[in-house]
Amino acid sequence: MSRDQGTGTSLRLTVVGCSGSYPGPDSPASCYLLEAEHDDGTGPRTWRVVLDLGNGALGALQRYADPLAIDAVLLSHLHADHCLDMCGYHVLRRYHPSGPQPLLPVHGPAETADRLARGYDLDPDPGMREEFDFRIWGEPVRIGPFHVEAIPVDHPVDAFGVRITVGGVTIGYSGDTAPCAGLDAVADGVDLLLAEASFRSGDDNPPHIHLTGTDCGEAAARAGVGRLVLTHVPPWFDPADALAEAVAVFDGPTELAVAGAVYEL
Repeated sequence: MSRDQGTGTSLRLTVVGCSGSYPGPDSPASCYLLEAEHDDGTGPRTWRVVLDLGNGALGALQRYADPLAIDAVLLSHLHADHCLDMCGYHVLRRYHPSGPQPLLPVHGPAETADRLARGYDLDPDPGMREEFDFRIWGEPVRIGPFHVEAIPVDHPVDAFGVRITVGGVTIGYSGDTAPCAGLDAVADGVDLLLAEASFRSGDDNPPHIHLTGTDCGEAAARAGVGRLVLTHVPPWFDPADALAEAVAVFDGPTELAVAGAVYEL
C-alpha cells in the first residue's frame, strides 16, 4: 500500500498526477503536493508547495488542497506535462470571486515567465507576472519548513531534479532526465526517491532524455535511498514492466506511483 503511517510525521507527499508525457486514463500528468507543519512566528499552520503542475493536474489538486492555500510552486522544467496547468492556475488566482490573490512564488528555469505567457497567448509583458513571482533556480531556497535544492539534470531542455528537506527527512525528485551525475546528486541518501521511468530497457531509446526502470533502480542502489517510487510511466507502456526492471537491481522498498497515494515521512 502506497502509504506510510507513523508517529512524528514531518512531511507528507501526495501524488496528484504521475502519468508520463501526457495525462492517462487514471492520472493527470506530473504533479506532487508536499505539506508540513511550521510556525514562522505568526502561528503554526500547514505549509504547502506544489512540485510541477502538468496538464490535467489543477483539477485533481483541488481534491487534496485549496489552490489558494499553496505557498509556492516548483517547476522542474517547462515541457507541457510538467507546467501547462499553470495557465489555469493563473485564471484561478486572477479572477477568483474573492479578488486577485497575492503574488505566488514560482521557482523554475530561466524562461518560465515567457513560456507560460506563450502557453496562454499573453503578451510577455506583463504575462502572468501580476499573479506569480517568478524566481529562477539557483541557490537553495527556504519556503517555510521546506529547504529546496534544484540540481541540473540531463534532458533536451533546461531541467532540474529537486531535493526537498523538512527536518531530518528528504525527498528527491528526478524530474525528467537521463542517467547523469545530477540524478545521483538528487538521489544521494534520500528517504524517498521519486524517479521517472519513461523508457524500457532493451528498446532503441534515444540518449539524454529519460530513465528506464533499470536506470532508476541502479540510481537508487548507488545512492542508498530509503524507498524508490517509480513515476512518469507513459500510458502506452505497462507500469509493471518498469517495476520489474527496478526491483531486479534495487533490493529496497520499491513501488509504482499512483494518483492519490500519500506518503508520510
